[in-house]
Amino acid sequence: MADGFFQPVSGFDLPRFAGVPTFMRLPHVPFDHPRFGEVQIGLIGAPWDGGTTNRPGPRHGPRQLRDLSTMIRAMNGATWVAPFELARCADLGDVAPNPGDLMDSIARMETFYGAVHAAGIRPLTGGGDHLCTLPILRALAKDRPLGMIQFDSHT
Repeated sequence: MADGFFQPVSGFDLPRFAGVPTFMRLPHVPFDHPRFGEVQIGLIGAPWDGGTTNRPGPRHGPRQLRDLSTMIRAMNGATWVAPFELARCADLGDVAPNPGDLMDSIARMETFYGAVHAAGIRPLTGGGDHLCTLPILRALAKDRPLGMIQFDSHT
């Protein structure tokens, strides 16, 4: 891809410990950004754990993932694969949950992911409790069957 917009910020241009953290130092492209329609894979934060009955904390996941992923390089040093050359990826920001209303949070997530799906963007979500999968799957499965890969960590 000749256009460098969808590439991670280089550590030579901005040190990895500086700047506003985004997933893997990719550009932040909210819905109203002029290049939103060009995104192929959208990284989305789900800072929500309102459905958790024990050990809340997944709401902090998106912020931690963004912060820790600043050390990821644009090319894998072992495989020489440069994933950001294969697709236009961007950080779409966080879904805005309502910490006081579970049903409203579910509706907000479904609306957010419905807009992502309507734009033809493949979502990759970080954070959130198990309940987050319900509105995401509802939004994405409106017009066709789909599969889901879920990585779950309790450490």
